[in-house]
Amino acid sequence: MDYKFHEAMMREALKQAHQAASKDEVPVGAVIVHGQQIIGRAHDQVELLKDPTAHAEMIAITQASNFLSSKWLQDCVLYVTIEPCSMCAGAIVLARLKKVFYGAAAPKTGACGSVVNILLNKTLNHQVEVEGGLLSDECGMVMSEFFKKKRSKSR
Repeated sequence: MDYKFHEAMMREALKQAHQAASKDEVPVGAVIVHGQQIIGRAHDQVELLKDPTAHAEMIAITQASNFLSSKWLQDCVLYVTIEPCSMCAGAIVLARLKKVFYGAAAPKTGACGSVVNILLNKTLNHQVEVEGGLLSDECGMVMSEFFKKKRSKSR
């Protein structure tokens, strides 16, 4: 797979992030790809579901597992707009995803290198390739604009 494909998949994740923002959810979007096919597509739904585990990555993993009828996603790649948190990184390892591409780093919560690196922790039974920075400016802008609007509303 080439850069144009990876970029196209991150743009699909960005569409999900924009959907989340339009629903007043934290604008994180994720897609999971098997071969050249998207088999999981989600955005954060924490507010809607009143569920702190309803992150985009978690929902996309569930969709992909259902699609493949398997708990293992070892031939799959996750594209997510923001660096996964520790909960999502743990689920990514447990699902045995092959690789994660993320857009913007999460310096306060990121578990793919910013705060901790769960995906490459050698003491775990599976390590996941990770590459950050794919369309990072666009991904970060969605998040920045969302919280800027939130702050202006609260004044």
